[in-house]
Amino acid sequence: MSNRPKVRVKSIQEWMEVNIWALLIATALVLSVGGLVEIVPLFYLKGTMEHNAFPEIVWDKAGKEPIVTFDETGKEQWNWQPGDGVRPYTALELAGRDIYQREGCYLCHSQMIRPFRDEKERYGHYSLASESMFDHPFQWGSKRTGPDLARVGGKYSDDWQRRHLYDPRSLVPESVMPSYPWLDETAADPDMSLRVFGFTLWPAGTGSRMQRHMRGMQQVGVPYTEADIAAAEFLLDGKTEMDALVAYLQVLGTMVKLDDAKAYRE
Repeated sequence: MSNRPKVRVKSIQEWMEVNIWALLIATALVLSVGGLVEIVPLFYLKGTMEHNAFPEIVWDKAGKEPIVTFDETGKEQWNWQPGDGVRPYTALELAGRDIYQREGCYLCHSQMIRPFRDEKERYGHYSLASESMFDHPFQWGSKRTGPDLARVGGKYSDDWQRRHLYDPRSLVPESVMPSYPWLDETAADPDMSLRVFGFTLWPAGTGSRMQRHMRGMQQVGVPYTEADIAAAEFLLDGKTEMDALVAYLQVLGTMVKLDDAKAYRE
């Protein structure tokens, strides 16, 4: 017979700490409930995407026609206009989105307007899940040290955005946002050619890095056409990281012309 003194527990937590089987069963129950909460909504994912009920939310030419093309003189010809619907990002916008993530902008700015009166009055129409259908990963976030950026596109001029990124306090004295002057000195798509002792062993054309990125996005379902990928060479030529980030900011919230009279989330 063991002489070990019997432990007197004072709570359920202490009881499980001294009873391994009770702890295992409780852990299994908690994991099962958590798993169901995470997994069950996936079976209803189609119902959460508003474009299934309102197909006009998505640009009907996405994946069928190029977003922007260039003629022999290098002049841009856009096949999409703001309000036409959600489309994939162009190479320049996608490069800007990469910089947005790299610099941690999402840590202080969300991109999700909640359906509350105060939020809609300040930021605009509440965000739809379909508006982020081509985002991998999405940038909804929840931290708001700075304002929500879901509909910042077109709210300010390109020049304002550049000045703000270069020195935020020159426009907003109370701003706590860091300055990003180096973005104006760095190429949006740096030369990735491999050179050894002055010899180019592996040439890489302008936009080649983003083209590889866009092909990767194709693999996860983003409907880029071959023309969209080829356009990266022209869109990124001579552009800086500042140009790319401004292009990304200026397209946010401009893709869909939302109707306040419609309840997209019913």
